[in-house]
Amino acid sequence: MAYAPDTRPFYDADSHIMELPDFLTSYADPKIRDEIPEVSYSASIVTDEEVAVIMEQGGRHSDEHVAEQIAMGDALIEKSKEIQALGAFNASDRKVAMDLLGFKKQLVFATHSVVVPFHPSSRKSPELRYGATRAHNRHMVDFCGDDDRLMGVGVVPLDDPDHALAEAKWAIDQGLEALWVPHRAPIDRAPGHVELEPFWDLLAEAGIPFLLHVGGAPLQVHKAWGNNGRAATRDWLGGGENVRTKDATVLHQAPEMFISMMVVDGVFERHPKLKGAAVELGAGWVPEMLHRLDDVTRIFARADESVRFDRKPSEQLTEQMGFTPMPNEDVARLIRNSNPDLYLFSSDYPHIEGTRDPIGRFERTIGELDEAVKTQFYSENFLRLFPEARVD
Repeated sequence: MAYAPDTRPFYDADSHIMELPDFLTSYADPKIRDEIPEVSYSASIVTDEEVAVIMEQGGRHSDEHVAEQIAMGDALIEKSKEIQALGAFNASDRKVAMDLLGFKKQLVFATHSVVVPFHPSSRKSPELRYGATRAHNRHMVDFCGDDDRLMGVGVVPLDDPDHALAEAKWAIDQGLEALWVPHRAPIDRAPGHVELEPFWDLLAEAGIPFLLHVGGAPLQVHKAWGNNGRAATRDWLGGGENVRTKDATVLHQAPEMFISMMVVDGVFERHPKLKGAAVELGAGWVPEMLHRLDDVTRIFARADESVRFDRKPSEQLTEQMGFTPMPNEDVARLIRNSNPDLYLFSSDYPHIEGTRDPIGRFERTIGELDEAVKTQFYSENFLRLFPEARVD
């Protein structure tokens, strides 16, 4: 018996690989391999000792550990977490995990390997940053290649438009099914800059959605906002390197700004076939963003002809975007304040943030809604973005 009940199909908009230290270096071109740092867990609840044991076993869990995980059955998602989870980094184990989870399809993101590709503050050359990007995407193709339930998410930083376009073409040709882009301004230009128009056009024509995801921009507020003259606070995991209270209050600002700038620059209007989603960034901010964009463009269109759209921003985003609520958010309230077409189910397997029972958590707020609305949340909104993912 699988975790997801067989009463309806479940399409999972968020899951992860827990990368081993050589995730990038083992797939990088030899000429840059020595310049790419190993994937680090120093800012994670995963300990160096855990990683060391796995590497000493040849980059695998022991047979005994795998057997114990499989024996969990439909309780796998409740008990199997982080790097110790079944299929966290081993593709053949992930196939077994998918049998036990019961999801029809599952988007697969990286966890810790996007620092060099995504963050120009690393002061790496474009060749090295996009070389690390290619290494990531090669590994993701390999990990997801033997199970069509796993939908590999490539990464593409937008900072160099020519490199971004070339990498997007390669990733699409290799079968990756979505592209994760950082939700920050691409260094010195907006995401709607004319030099990025070929990138958005490629994704629109290929039917490949772009994705925003937590980790695609700095997680923490500027240190000045944290300086209140008192002792430093802990993050929600008990440390100090992840999302803390102040960070969580404004986590939505970066993705909201990115999406709003795309709307105002007319990216969605010019590319009606372009699809996208904001994943693991919450959704409580979405209804007000839609109202604000409609109001701003209506008012400023009197003087700014660039925002005289045929479709209101709320219509553009409803038709072309999706958003994953956090398990603690009231999805029924979000739907009432906007519409049922916007929101996607996600499990976040094997991260602990996904909770021990994501379906149960979401059912607390949507359980009394019409069956058609629940079907939209668990499957149809996902399939609007990924129509070829439908499983009969």
